[in-house]
Amino acid sequence: MKNDIHDLGLVMDSRVKLVLIESWDERRVLETLTSLAIKRGLGLLTWSVSEGLQRLGFGGEPLGEEDSRDPEVALRLIKADPQPSLYVLCDLHPFLADNPRVVRLLKEVAMAEGNHKPTAVLVSHALKLPPEVQRYAARFSLALPGEEELLSIVREEATRWSERNRGARVRTDNRTLQQVVKNLRGMSHGEARALARNVICDDGAITQEDLPELNKAKFQLLDMEGVLSFEYETARFAEVGGLDNLKRWLAERQAALLDEKVKDRPRGVMLVGVQGGGKSLAAKAVAGLWGLPLLRLDFACLYNKFFGETERNLREALKLAEQMSPCVLWMDEVEKGLSSGDHDSGVSQRVLGTLLTWMAERKAPVFLVATANAVDRLAPELLRKGRFDELFFIDLPQPEVRADIFRIHLARRELDPAQFDLHELVLASEGFSGAEIEQAVVGMLYASQAQQCAVDQALLLRQLRASSPLSVVMAEQLASLRSWAHDRCVRAD
Repeated sequence: MKNDIHDLGLVMDSRVKLVLIESWDERRVLETLTSLAIKRGLGLLTWSVSEGLQRLGFGGEPLGEEDSRDPEVALRLIKADPQPSLYVLCDLHPFLADNPRVVRLLKEVAMAEGNHKPTAVLVSHALKLPPEVQRYAARFSLALPGEEELLSIVREEATRWSERNRGARVRTDNRTLQQVVKNLRGMSHGEARALARNVICDDGAITQEDLPELNKAKFQLLDMEGVLSFEYETARFAEVGGLDNLKRWLAERQAALLDEKVKDRPRGVMLVGVQGGGKSLAAKAVAGLWGLPLLRLDFACLYNKFFGETERNLREALKLAEQMSPCVLWMDEVEKGLSSGDHDSGVSQRVLGTLLTWMAERKAPVFLVATANAVDRLAPELLRKGRFDELFFIDLPQPEVRADIFRIHLARRELDPAQFDLHELVLASEGFSGAEIEQAVVGMLYASQAQQCAVDQALLLRQLRASSPLSVVMAEQLASLRSWAHDRCVRAD
């Protein structure tokens, strides 16, 4: 708070008479302004649409003979005040859109010159001034708590829980505690305190199982629904067959992503490969491996028929992803949103330009995972080195990997893999992707239920032999993709 008070004082020293503070934490804004007023010996008054003008901390009747709940009355009183007081207006933003008298009075307050004129501070979660007032105003943002402050907040909430529960200690471990602190970044003091309280209060413990709920609650607070979606179910790499090279590459970079002292943090990967090869599951597993929230960018929701709105939607989505950081941002089938060509009046090119600028300039720890099937539709400038840390090619699974995939999907459905001849299944599934193997297992269960027979090797083999894998149906496209990736990508397996 000390830095906020100092910086706000500098704004006032510049003789700006209208200050805008966008914040969801109104209480902390008022605490900061109270400290500033006390330090400078200024009068401090607040205005709300329910209470009108009041001296902060004194209560009592609203000031003035007229009802100061009317914003015009309040602004006239502020304009007439001969003292350099601070007026905090908490509910003025709805009146700025369609009330010209309110706009004019606010402009006159902002244009006042001299040290002995009052300063108006507008506070809201979002503030948009009319153009004729905007140039007279200064915007100010309260600093968000750093990791030390966030750790202190979590410990304070743990102490309060202990006091309410006869001295019982909150159970956690240092690794989980540090993950909670990192995932609280981007929240205001009040929001971080509420989230920490929710994590602790249900069972008096901070565990790995609390992280998805914490991230989901943070996502909801930031109001990201729409273009961005929160993927609650992340995966573990134990659920992903093969991809050993990708797993090793990610493990080597996990610590660097979250270390603020590292100059060149990991930025992201592009996963190219056949449909059903496990690209989407691998994207989910990155977040699961690193214990980070997973956000998915939906290109279908991104596009808008109005000129410029699509690019604005993307900028807002990327800004919100930075607020959610550290996180993994997943762009699935990226070619559908960024394919090159002029059939859409240049919208895709403008979206691509917006994304490339963000990829080059971002500082927040947002790890980008893009997946693509039709890589030939992507612009060359997106694929060049420097945009992503690495391009990985995910091919059809090799025999030993197919055996692992059978084990994973059989065990997931409470079937004992030891009761199946995996060697025979591997031979029968030549050319199958991981998704096609899973569907064969699912088909076996359906067939067993319909035919009222046992689940066994023969039934699963029939499902495999009855299916034509994509590698056969689209053999030419697969050969072309493999040829393209041969000298351009690193193999993920």
